Amino acid sequence: MTDVTHHRITRDEFTPIEATDPAPARHAWFPSSPCGAGCITAAPTTRGRGAVALRIAAVAATVGWLVPVGAMVQLLPRPLRRRFIRVAAHSLLGALGIGVEIDDRRPFAGRGAGLVVANHTSFLDIVAIATVVPARFVAKSELQGWPVIGGLARRLGVIGIHRESLRQLPTVLEQMVAGLHADDAVGVFPEGTTWCGRSGGRFRPALFQSAVDTGASVLPMHVGFRAGGVDISTIPAFIGDDDLLDTVRRILTTRDLTVCVRLHELQFPGTDRRELAGRCERLVFGPVSLPPAAADLDRVHALTLAG
Repeated sequence: MTDVTHHRITRDEFTPIEATDPAPARHAWFPSSPCGAGCITAAPTTRGRGAVALRIAAVAATVGWLVPVGAMVQLLPRPLRRRFIRVAAHSLLGALGIGVEIDDRRPFAGRGAGLVVANHTSFLDIVAIATVVPARFVAKSELQGWPVIGGLARRLGVIGIHRESLRQLPTVLEQMVAGLHADDAVGVFPEGTTWCGRSGGRFRPALFQSAVDTGASVLPMHVGFRAGGVDISTIPAFIGDDDLLDTVRRILTTRDLTVCVRLHELQFPGTDRRELAGRCERLVFGPVSLPPAAADLDRVHALTLAG
C-alpha cells in the first residue's frame, strides 16, 4: 500500500479564511463559505401543520424499520448491502417528501466508481448520492452523532475528519486509500464545506491524492435541489448559522422538493492531483465563474502534514 503520509500537501490546497474569524482553534486554511441566511429563498409552496406531522410520522416509521433491518443486512454479501443502502436512501428521502431525479451521463453506466467527488450543499447530499452510488464519505466527525442521518452515515462507513486539524489529513488519506484498495466507493466533497447551491467553491486537490496513489477511477457528481418551479432551490442548504433543526424544518414545510443527482463520465486519475481536481471541478460546475484559488505558496513554504 502506498504510504500517503510522505506526500506534501501544500498551502495552495486550502482556502484562507478572514483573519477576523472568531474561532481561535481554527487554522488559517479552515474551509469557509460566504453563504448564509441571505442565500435562503422562500418556498414556492408550503405544507400545513397536519401535512408536516404526517411527514414526521413517515420519517419515524422509516427509521423504525431501517435500523433493525440494517443491522441484519450487515451480515449479507456486499452487493446485497449496497442494494439495501440504495433502498434505504430512497426511502428516507421519500419519507421527507423529497423526490429523486437521476441524470446519468456516463457512457458506460455499469462500470462502478472508485473515488466519488461532488459539490456540497446539504447533509442530504450523502443520502442523495447513496441512491445511486453507496459510498464511504469523508465528512465532519460530528455528522455521525446526528439523529437519523448519523445512523445512515455509520452504515455507509463514513470516514470522520476534524477539519480544525490539518495534521489529521494523512490519516484520512490512509483510510481513503485502504477503502479504495478494498474496492469500496469512497466519497469526498472537495469544496471542504457547504455552499448554498447557487454558487460553489473551488475543488481542493489534497484528497484527490488517494485516487492518484491507487489508480482508482474518479466519478464526478453534481447534487442540486429544485422546489416547485424554482430550478435551483437553496431551501435544503445547511449553511451559515443553521443548525440541523433549521434545515430540517425548511425541508419538512416545503412542497414539491426534488433532489437532482447528475453523474458525469468516469475520470482517469493521472499523476497530478491539482490537474485532476480542476478537471472534475469543471465537469461538476460547468463553465461558471468560481472564486479564485488561493495563491500558490509552494515556493514560499510547503506545509508538510506528516509531522
